[in-house]
Amino acid sequence: MSLPVTASIEGNVGIIELSRPEKFNCLSLEVQELIGAARVKFEASREVRAILIRAQGKHFCTGADLTEVKGKLQDPVALDHFIGYGMDGLRALEQSPLPVIVAVQGLCLAGGIELMLSADVCFAAETAQFGDQHAQFGLIPGWGGSQRLTRVMGLRRALDLMFSARWLKADEAKEAGLVNYIVPDADLHKAAQEYCQTIATRSRPGIAEMKRIAREGADMTIDQSMRLERDAAVRALPGADVAEGIDAFENRRTPDFKA
Repeated sequence: MSLPVTASIEGNVGIIELSRPEKFNCLSLEVQELIGAARVKFEASREVRAILIRAQGKHFCTGADLTEVKGKLQDPVALDHFIGYGMDGLRALEQSPLPVIVAVQGLCLAGGIELMLSADVCFAAETAQFGDQHAQFGLIPGWGGSQRLTRVMGLRRALDLMFSARWLKADEAKEAGLVNYIVPDADLHKAAQEYCQTIATRSRPGIAEMKRIAREGADMTIDQSMRLERDAAVRALPGADVAEGIDAFENRRTPDFKA
């Protein structure tokens, strides 16, 4: 029996692929556990320099596995574990030292949009659609959707999306800041993979530190975040990757980062 999530390495890119298209790649506890295990494996690898999350089939992900949720409704402990595990898992992706890229085709709804929001960069197929369906079924987000949507889209846009449960087309999602790149459907995975391979040529410690200070600084005052950046730069500048980068610049060659 095939697993609902597969993990592989292509070049220097760790690929997490949702592999239950017959269920619209909905997120069960097993799916969340496999995503987490893949993330840990890739972070421990010296080979992997970026993570790409993608999905098989017509749709990226239509949310949590509601059949599984229904079976936990009368068990507060199991329900809390399901919600908490998903929230902690997406937070771990968000805080991963590796850049996390997501490629979205078809529908990206509810828990799917929460998964997408935990990534750093989003590629969308031209026909992709994004929405938060919780209100339509009497639910509320449980994996960080209400918090990340407001930070990415702004409060009023996020509340409108959550209240109305409407779907945004790819161009609307890009205009709202949810999507970075829109590509033809047939080119989605190739374009995202090529982007990841480009990132893989960068300094791994440098990218990790850049991501950390950007994310941590977003919740600080401007003076605090400037101090955070200054301290990070002072620590990084004497390092081997900076020396390699400067030498490559001076000699008009491509840097070869070893870290």
